Amino acid sequence: MLDQPFLSVTIELLDGLGTVAFAVSGALVGVRKNFDLFGILFLAFVVAVAGGMMRDVLIGATPPAAMHDIHYFVIAMASGLATFFWYPRIANRTRLLQFLDAIGLALFAVVGTQKAIEYGVNPVMSALMGMLTGIGGGMIRDVLSGDVPFVLRADLYALAALAAGSVVAVGTLVGIPSIYAVLAGTGLCLFLRFMAIYRRWRAPLPPSAAIRRPEAGD
Repeated sequence: MLDQPFLSVTIELLDGLGTVAFAVSGALVGVRKNFDLFGILFLAFVVAVAGGMMRDVLIGATPPAAMHDIHYFVIAMASGLATFFWYPRIANRTRLLQFLDAIGLALFAVVGTQKAIEYGVNPVMSALMGMLTGIGGGMIRDVLSGDVPFVLRADLYALAALAAGSVVAVGTLVGIPSIYAVLAGTGLCLFLRFMAIYRRWRAPLPPSAAIRRPEAGD
């Protein structure tokens, strides 16, 4: 297919950008929690690769890409060091963390879905693999830093990742060129996350929980 070379380059680019975004988001949390340099770099690496490693194990792409491609480690370390030294210049760290997390979520969700499809996974399950790729690193980040995993709150987080993966999966089923489905899925996930951040869109809550719904940035 004519779009395959461009798709391959786009997937690699999105994967790299997602790795940077999640590594920085992990390092930002580490700095905010007063971790030492090792802890910050460790958290940056884990957040950057955890979702992809879980996906690769489940779809049979072993050993996981993060274990045999050194560039994941290099990107995570460079991102963590940059965050460590430049953090004092960051004024609004909460918004920055949310912004970077949204980018990483969107990029990893579509990349994870596309990779699962390429490994012969059913498109429906591929969308779930994309969601797992997107939320895996953030869940581990929150657990290691002592926070309630963000995915368990009412924000459109896992749903946004699933929506992105579903766009890629549906595109495959109806024959839409993969590059368009990947870009559309990325855009949809970013839109949903930004609406959750700036307009406080939320997934449904139980009636008793709605009255004590946490504000954005809590």
